Amino acid sequence: MKIKLFFPLLFATAVIGTQCKAPTAKLTYPETKKGTQTDNYFGTTVADPYRWLENDTSAETKAWVKTEQGLTGDYLAKIPFRDQIRNRYKDLLNYDKFFSAFKAGDYIIFTRQSGLQNQSVYYIQKGLDGEAKVLIDPNTLSTDGSVSVALDGVSNDKKYLAYHINKGGSDWQTMFIIEIATQKKLDDQLDWLKFGGSAWQGGGFYYSRYDKPAPGTELSAKSENQKIYYHKLGDKQEQDRMVFEDKTHPQMYYSPQVTEDEKFLFIYKSPGTDGTEIIYKDLAGGQKDFKLLFKGYEFNYGIVNNIGNKLIVNTNDGAGNYRVVLVDPEHPQRASWKDLIPEKPEKLEAVMTLGGKLFAAYLKDASTKIYQYSVDGAMEHEVPLPAIGSASGIGGFNTDTYAFYDFSSFTYPPCIYRYDLATGKSEVFKQAKPNARIEDFETEQVFYTSKDGTKVPMFLVHKKGILLDGSHPTLLYAYGGFGVSSTPYFSNSKIILYENDGVFAMPNIRGGGEYGEKWHKGGNLLNKQNGFDDFIAAAEYLVDKKYTSKEKLAINGGSNGGLLIGAVMTQRPDLFKVAIPEVGVMDMLRFQKFTVGWGWSVEYGCSDSAKYFPVLYKYSPLHNIKDGVEYPATLVVTADHDDRVVPAHSFKFISTLQAKQKGNNPVLIRIETNQGHGASGSSLGKVIEGETDKWSFMFYNMGVEPKKQ
Repeated sequence: MKIKLFFPLLFATAVIGTQCKAPTAKLTYPETKKGTQTDNYFGTTVADPYRWLENDTSAETKAWVKTEQGLTGDYLAKIPFRDQIRNRYKDLLNYDKFFSAFKAGDYIIFTRQSGLQNQSVYYIQKGLDGEAKVLIDPNTLSTDGSVSVALDGVSNDKKYLAYHINKGGSDWQTMFIIEIATQKKLDDQLDWLKFGGSAWQGGGFYYSRYDKPAPGTELSAKSENQKIYYHKLGDKQEQDRMVFEDKTHPQMYYSPQVTEDEKFLFIYKSPGTDGTEIIYKDLAGGQKDFKLLFKGYEFNYGIVNNIGNKLIVNTNDGAGNYRVVLVDPEHPQRASWKDLIPEKPEKLEAVMTLGGKLFAAYLKDASTKIYQYSVDGAMEHEVPLPAIGSASGIGGFNTDTYAFYDFSSFTYPPCIYRYDLATGKSEVFKQAKPNARIEDFETEQVFYTSKDGTKVPMFLVHKKGILLDGSHPTLLYAYGGFGVSSTPYFSNSKIILYENDGVFAMPNIRGGGEYGEKWHKGGNLLNKQNGFDDFIAAAEYLVDKKYTSKEKLAINGGSNGGLLIGAVMTQRPDLFKVAIPEVGVMDMLRFQKFTVGWGWSVEYGCSDSAKYFPVLYKYSPLHNIKDGVEYPATLVVTADHDDRVVPAHSFKFISTLQAKQKGNNPVLIRIETNQGHGASGSSLGKVIEGETDKWSFMFYNMGVEPKKQ
């Protein structure tokens, strides 16, 4: 981490590019029909006039979408420097990028995205010196790059690889199998999977799936009654054997895991995004019925591996920052556990095994530290990382002698390193070389005080030596939910901001997992407002310390981060010039009605509960837009194939905002087609267009014209 440098004031103001005249006339918005729908929540009547927009397949909704797309398209097309930003972003992306290498027996598999390819391509090579060949190229599966591919696991004999495709950004998956040595695709095909994987055992694997949804409801209906099946290679899916279901609990996630030696089968149960229960079978011992291993759902448990009849487990049971324990499944009570890696002051983010060793990844103020341990818990040494940043991936089979990990930071482009178990040293395997002067930028980490006195860390990225005069266009971004940790990452898109003397700010607000369960629970359920307060305090810090001003401050977040932006812009509309909430959970009273929304109740609570309704209603973005208030210039972003946070959230939010907005700040919605929940799995072409529009909208409404590079 570089120490912040202070320079003498040489000019009254910093030059940040030519000022352009921001729009002054108020837009004319479509008149969106209002219904008379109301709901009664524990004596409180709540109007829902745009309920009809929840029907995303109706002709009426499709006509509304087309009208809104036309309005937004016309507005964005008039921004004079939009093409300039698009072309610069293409230049910044036009280089080879490498990610996620791993060993599968004698072979190494990794991903590469060459230049402006829509999707990353999976490559395979034999050994470290073998010729890299294409294994799976998603770009051949569609004409528009809308089909993405992700890997689901290697068989324990290293002969087969499972992978799945997603179409149009939907969470629905179709799984296929490849024979690794020949790179031949088998005939096996498994449909109607979500959030799955393959747990290999014998001549096949266990996997999770749903029943086929009714036609026309695939992207909106609740995903319920998940089941576990066993698939034998070569069989049709209809021949698969169901090994677990629970009809009494339809709204649960169920996922299988098999130990590397194929001795144990585990079934994870979860009512949502937090809290697990695990049942198991001793397959080698011929156990017929599942037995309870860990009772749910207060804590999280993850089986790392086994040592004979004992299990290595990563858990926050009795350890808010997580610990690693050895458990005898015949005596799984906490009193019988043996600590392998006790809880530390830092958050234990992940534990993996490789070559008979344990690797533990910790977060130190939101940056990664990795340590190598023996399987009995003796710390051997720290794995040296090239800089302060984010690392992931050390792990593999017990027979492996080396493994790979990804490393990146705000000013350190993604790089794949090979870690040698015998020497404890790392060397570059594949390295990207961006088309920008990364050395011109720097990162600092500051700590600021939130509303209740809590100290919150924040990363700031910008050109070296900027003057703190309040002039810099600034993007404030956060996520802050589900115990997810926001760590340093490299972004080609953000370079557009840095090159224009801008600042990127990322606070680690409560609700995330950067400091363990205490930090997570300090910003969820009844404490959700703490995360919003942390974000607002970050904005006030940036203005107070003169990194920026209210007229040059934009805020952005996606999914739970979209909820964050919707909440803070309705609570403090005076503090921000631009707001860009993406694929956000905007209707906190009805999120549980669609697809997998029910799984978020463990994070938010649910409006069906008298305990949580008042809290949700108080901050729900949709329900806190007021008449006669001037809200920031707003670009709501969603997509027609988002079946995680359905687009109705954004549809209803923007309709309400357009009806109530005072003043001339534009409030628009960008509705992408044939795309799902955010940029994940999206084609690069769509990512380019999306980022172009966001930067164009932000700069235009700040009155800043980007520099020509």
